[in-house]
Order: sequence, then C-alpha cells, then structure tokens
Amino acid sequence: MENTKLQPIPSWVEGSEKSGFPLNNLPFGIAEIEPGKIVGVTRIGDQVVNLEKLAELKVFSGLHPRLFKAFSLPVLNYFIELGRDVHHELRERLQQAFGVDNTDKQQIEGIKTAALLPFSAVKMQMPLKVTDYTDFYSSIEHATNVGKMFRDPENALLPNWRHLPVGYHGRASSIVVSGTPIHRPLGQTKPADSSFPVFGPSKMLDFELEMAFVVGKNTSLGDRVPVEKAREYIFGLMLFNDLSARDIQSWEYVPLGPFLAKNFGSVVAPWIVTLEALEPFRVDGPPQEPEVLPYLKSKAHRNYDVQLEVAIRPENGSENVICRSNYKHMYWNMDQQLAHHTVNGCNITVGDLYASGTISGSESGSFGSMLELTWRGANPIKLNDGSERKFLNDNDTVVMRGSCRKDGIEISFGECESTLLAPL
Repeated sequence: MENTKLQPIPSWVEGSEKSGFPLNNLPFGIAEIEPGKIVGVTRIGDQVVNLEKLAELKVFSGLHPRLFKAFSLPVLNYFIELGRDVHHELRERLQQAFGVDNTDKQQIEGIKTAALLPFSAVKMQMPLKVTDYTDFYSSIEHATNVGKMFRDPENALLPNWRHLPVGYHGRASSIVVSGTPIHRPLGQTKPADSSFPVFGPSKMLDFELEMAFVVGKNTSLGDRVPVEKAREYIFGLMLFNDLSARDIQSWEYVPLGPFLAKNFGSVVAPWIVTLEALEPFRVDGPPQEPEVLPYLKSKAHRNYDVQLEVAIRPENGSENVICRSNYKHMYWNMDQQLAHHTVNGCNITVGDLYASGTISGSESGSFGSMLELTWRGANPIKLNDGSERKFLNDNDTVVMRGSCRKDGIEISFGECESTLLAPL
C-alpha cells in the first residue's frame, strides 16, 4: 500500500497543486461566506468553494437530489449521512469541474464568478453537530510516559492496556472550532503538602495533540461493527486538541476517570479530510504484543502517515514549534477503536466524534503534551522570547498542524488554533 504511486490531479485553480489543498484533498467544512450566510464548502488551494452555489449552477446535475439541501445547512451531518457512494461521486464531479481537462469555459467562468472566495475572506464554523464523543488513550509512548510519572516506572502500563483500546465518554457540547478562545478552568486541586483540596484556577493547563474520526453511518442498539468493516462507518479525520487541566485531573480521576479536567473545551480544525483522500497514506502500525483477541485483529496498513506539529505563540510573540509527531505511531488504530466501542452492542450515530488520545512518539521532541515535554514541569521549555513554560500561560495560543506528504503531494488538515484566556 505504501509503495503505491500518488498521482497529482492538476486544477485550473492557480497554485493548488503546490498547496496542502490540491484536488487530491477536497476536505469538507462549513463557512460563513457573508454575514448570516453559512454554507457547506470545500477548499482548493487558497480558494474556498461554495458548494451550495455549485449545486445552483447545476455542477452536481445527475447526482443525489438532496445535495443542494445538504450544503444549505449549518452542519455537515446531513451530507455525511448520504453515504459513501454519494461522497465518492461528488468527489469525482468536483475533480472534473475543477480539473485542467474541463473544457466547459462557461461553467468555469460561472464558478469563478459565483462560487469561489479567498480563504481569508470567510469565517470557518464548527463543521458538524457532534452527536456523541469518546476519547481514547491509544499511544503506547504516551501511556508509558504517564505511567512512569504517576505510577510505577517499572510497570508503567496498567494490565489491560495492551489488550484493549482504553477510552472514556467525554462531553460533546464543549467541542468547538479552531479560533474559539477557551478560558482557564476552575476546579478542585490537591496541593502536595496539604491533606485537603483547594478551589481555584488550574495551574497545569495543557494541550493534547490528537486526531479524531467522524462516524459516517448509523447503527442500531445491539449492532456491532467488525474491525474489517470499520472503515465503512468512518467519514473522515480532523485535527483535535484535547485541552486538559492536569492538576484537576490528578485529583478527580480516581475511580471513574477524567471529568472537569477535560470538559471545559476541546478544539477541532474546521476541515474534515475524507478517508478516500487519505487512502494513499495508509501504513502499518506498531506490532501488538501480546496477540490481541480475535475481534480486534486487523490486517496491515490500518494506520495513517500524518505528520503533525504543535506550536506555542505567546501574547504579542512569534511561534515556537515544540513538538513534531506522527499519527502512524498509534498502537491502537481507529478500526480497532470503533470495533471495541461497538462490540457490546453500543449504537453509533452520524456525527459521533472519536478522538485518538495523545499522539506521542519515542523521542522527547515528539511527545504530544506539555505534561510529557516538560516531564510534569521538571524541565521547562524555553521560548524564543526568553520566557519559559511548564504548562500553558493565559493568552498563549496553541497551533496544531497536520498533513500527509508523498510523491510531492501534500494533503493538509489545516490548522487547529486555541487561545487560552484567564478564567471568567
């Protein structure tokens, strides 16, 4: 799979082939294109494509009759629910309409006049209504680092970790789109030198570098999704920042896991990149030892080679890249995550969001959280303005980026940006 040659799809949109948004990509999002006007969009190069307007221009003639309605709504759930065949046909039609081989000059001029807007001229919105949300804990490097810090360094992984994808149910209502500011949370923490907790703002505010997949097909209560068919139920992937209050978390998580430390705000990038666009970037994941149970056994090439980075930009300062990692490091892949999530008959819904868990590699510069990068604050990061960070300061902005690169082609996930504000 990883040796398949990726062929560029040239477009008449200038500069698209050298951007992270060529015709090979075609992610989906929601944008406010003018005050009060919100529509479904895709992106080619630096241009945002108004998909509702393309439907009006008959570019989608002969395709599913509900596409116009789908792109007139303020979220993509209705479009996603139309199914994989519709998504594939739409993708092919977009590649034809925007490809250099399109000889319909009238169509091209109509698109240029009515359906294209510079990315800088629109305001991206939350792309879907998140119907339910689960967060996993699937990087062995991250789980090992956390185990070393908080438990026994010689037995960092808990006994169940190599046998199942550990996860918890989070809060869907507080997931917001990139650019939405997040206030530092208040909660209980327990100082090391005290027998009693105190109340106040978190002093250990952290990011977690994650990817999230979007469910694209409903099931009924009692149904199970086999690991080999999991991809049929997944629409695409997004960048995800699982903001975390480490001091609140360490006091509250026993015995039922994260609660207030995780539900004050999580941030997604505005673009959903489809599995079809990511197909050329499938790779093997890490070996799994011991052998997993039969319902979790998956064939080769179940991970994705997504290069990731995280930067911190202090108030009135410049960016500092502090982490470079890769989604391919994940011990448990998303097919296994979905199979495990549904093996008990749990039903899933179009728009459900499943986050990967922190993505860390084996080198310190690839650790996907401040908790690991500073080793719980023991080794502060020095920024280029001379300041140091053990965790995030008020008015810091965290910027996450992700892209797949192969054969000179880049498939970008855009940016996931979060500015941390003082408590309300």
